[in-house]
Amino acid sequence: MENKIIVIQGYLAAGKSTFARQLSKTLNLPCFVKDTFKSALCENVLLQNREESSRFSAITFDGLLYIAERMLEVGNPLILEGNFTPAGVKKKNEEGALNSLLRRYCCRALTFRFTGDTQVLYKRFTQRENSPERGKANTMMLSFSQEDFDGWCHNLDGFSLDGEAIEIDTTDFSAVDFERYLAAARQFLNG
Repeated sequence: MENKIIVIQGYLAAGKSTFARQLSKTLNLPCFVKDTFKSALCENVLLQNREESSRFSAITFDGLLYIAERMLEVGNPLILEGNFTPAGVKKKNEEGALNSLLRRYCCRALTFRFTGDTQVLYKRFTQRENSPERGKANTMMLSFSQEDFDGWCHNLDGFSLDGEAIEIDTTDFSAVDFERYLAAARQFLNG
């Protein structure tokens, strides 16, 4: 049996987590969402500043890799979601670590890459940033401008995993044919 993984990556506030949870329910696959995982890890940890939050983001990524490896060892497909970065953006090369995992387990990957107009996404992000559902562990803990946000999103542009990639522009959620992408994921798993 061939190992398979679905990775949902891309811009902030582009709908990645919502899509990942829907995909998980539709395909009956375990899904690990980076922000939710980070919230769970930090439930009893008070993060004081952006530096501590960034450190826990790196720890969260390492935890996600560990879980993915355990799943792939026994041939279980899974979904990973997060704003994973290409080489050179963070100290940890997340793209390289994920590609290494794919090669080690002869794993096929399907990446859904979420993008959109960063001005629209910035408005979504600032609304979400101030909501209680966001959780302290995932807030930015600093002031930021639309230009900062634009830079953070475009830092993710070079991300590429071995395998197939599908780009989804979520500037306007009502214009996205999510059923088509659910079908593509189903075909990937069954094909």
